[in-house]
Amino acid sequence: MRRPIVLVPACSCDVGHHANHVVQRKYIDAVVIGADCVPLILPALGEATDLETVLNLCDGIMLTGAASNVHASLYAEAVLDPSLPQDRLRDATTLPLIRAALRRGIPIFSICRGMQEMNVALGGSLHQAVQEVDGHIDHRENDEAALDQQYGPAHQVSLTAHGVLEGILGAGDISVNSLHGQGIKQLAAGLAVEARAPDGLVEAFSVPGAAAFALALQWHPEWQIADNPVSMKLFGAFGAACRAYQRTRQAT
Repeated sequence: MRRPIVLVPACSCDVGHHANHVVQRKYIDAVVIGADCVPLILPALGEATDLETVLNLCDGIMLTGAASNVHASLYAEAVLDPSLPQDRLRDATTLPLIRAALRRGIPIFSICRGMQEMNVALGGSLHQAVQEVDGHIDHRENDEAALDQQYGPAHQVSLTAHGVLEGILGAGDISVNSLHGQGIKQLAAGLAVEARAPDGLVEAFSVPGAAAFALALQWHPEWQIADNPVSMKLFGAFGAACRAYQRTRQAT
């Protein structure tokens, strides 16, 4: 049996003087090392994306983090800080992709921006600057610190009892990194909270009605995945779901 194929949607951004489709290597490595799957990068083509073709190819989807924000107009707000990067092509690619994949029962694993766009795709909204919301801590990284410090443990998250995440990792709190300015404001209807930060911010959610694995995390489990047993369990569960979906497809 071939290894499952995982679509990894790219960001659209300029590198030098040229427009590029970009995915950070750490996400690709995590699909290979943690999920034991084959990553396939999906360009940010927006409305030109042939959803039928790409979804027929894949056994799973991983939505990555990114420097850009989900555009606020997609949840009926004005952009709070226009100086922050946006990526309308990625928005126009991933939001329809998420909805179509859930209808098909394709496993989805969403990280950071991916979590935020999944919530927006399903009707939720975002805090555009969590650090400015009363009662919330500053969840952003220190850009001047070394990467190992930026991605080092930042705070604990409490797992929801008897939830999907607790089923993968076991009961108790876990320590996570924190590198985000935006966060969940209103959770989309039908989603289930899987973990919260000490300030109450939603750090993970699942899709209870989904036919397959559908989990979103605010932190970055892809970072140095081979050295993180928690991250390996998370990607291992995602990989197992992709193999299960692959078997179902081959049986039909």
